[in-house]
Amino acid sequence: MLELSALKMGETNLTDDELKALVASLAVAQDRTDEQMKLNAIAQRATDEQMKRNDKMLTEKLDRLGITLGNVTNNQGDVAEEFFFNSLANDAHLGGIHFDDIEKNGHKRRGKTEEEYDIIMTNDDSVGIVEVKYKAHENDLDRLDRKMQNFKKLFPIYQNYKQYGAIASFHINDTAKREALNRGYFVLQRSGDLVHTESSDHLTVL
Repeated sequence: MLELSALKMGETNLTDDELKALVASLAVAQDRTDEQMKLNAIAQRATDEQMKRNDKMLTEKLDRLGITLGNVTNNQGDVAEEFFFNSLANDAHLGGIHFDDIEKNGHKRRGKTEEEYDIIMTNDDSVGIVEVKYKAHENDLDRLDRKMQNFKKLFPIYQNYKQYGAIASFHINDTAKREALNRGYFVLQRSGDLVHTESSDHLTVL
């Protein structure tokens, strides 16, 4: 087969047969190139489709995983709330303060203010507000601060009551515990089937 490099500047001694053979070889080479490009395009489309299928499968798995994780988190929170509610119902004390009544999941909206209180304990002159977390962090204390500030706006019937706050958790790190005590809150932790309560010397009373 004649190579294209055989054509040199000014070379004109190719016979008709040789020229025909050269053109034919170039046509075959072009056909092969075109065919390869078509195959590459098909392969690319197949790759693109597979990537789309993979993305869809990954998205579906992540969605299912997110739902699963969400359910686990919610279940843990429910377990913690049930444990502390039952424990406090059997022994309605925050430190040395005894309460007569206890309720959970108090959702209240008044105007533009809306809160949900995990546990509310009351007696003749005091209210105990308990924020329950499976695992407590410092930002949970900020949430408790807000709920404490909004409580008497939402429940004006307790306007003249002394108001105490507590964070209850299965797990709380030392930093969050110190901060809770510094803010004057009770800290309730699970100790087997019992509740261990800590408080500072300067309780916050609203």
